[in-house]
Amino acid sequence: MITAVILSGGKGVRMKNVVPKQYLLLAGKPMIMHSIERIDSIPQINEIVIVCEKSFESSLELMMKQYNITTPIRFAPAGATRQESVFSGLQKVSNDLVLLHEAARPFVLKNDFLKLINEKEKNVTFGYEIPFTVVKGKEIILDTLSRDELKNIQLPQKFEVKTLLKAHEMAQKNNEKFTEDASMITTYKLADVKIINGNSYNIKITEPIDFLVGEIIYREIIRGRK
Repeated sequence: MITAVILSGGKGVRMKNVVPKQYLLLAGKPMIMHSIERIDSIPQINEIVIVCEKSFESSLELMMKQYNITTPIRFAPAGATRQESVFSGLQKVSNDLVLLHEAARPFVLKNDFLKLINEKEKNVTFGYEIPFTVVKGKEIILDTLSRDELKNIQLPQKFEVKTLLKAHEMAQKNNEKFTEDASMITTYKLADVKIINGNSYNIKITEPIDFLVGEIIYREIIRGRK
């Protein structure tokens, strides 16, 4: 069996809304529920850990009833950073494997989760080819990076819990900050992380314009699919 950890601790500062983006309506339902409904339909997942602010737990419990979610739900407190939130969520996991996902990526289908679950490797991430030129530098260009060697990391990801925990413990000990977990594991050479092909519509909703794009993605690609 496997645990799904949903990162839902973001405050949505860039969205300029008092309600964090993951709880705003997208295609008629709270954004977070798009992922949770699909996860709930997967029998290999026997628990869901939602990492969130304490003040949203009661609202989330109501959502679970409203959308008839039957998979057991646990809550973990959100940290000040994404890294802290992941570590917090891992403390609530009771299985050896974890699916890590972001509430702000609502367009992942059931089959995408199953691809990770059925992959024989224990540490796997989605990655999508970068279709644009990437340069190194801030005020001036220092170098151009080869697109052939680059991937845009997408969630969900699957990890062996003990490996991911060890990576987080090493990061804490070394006072190093990471914005993504596959890179943390590889930085400390704890395991190989396999990349499987992602897709163009698995976007993360971050800016207000992403909601407009998201409505189109849902209408043209996601609606009617599981």
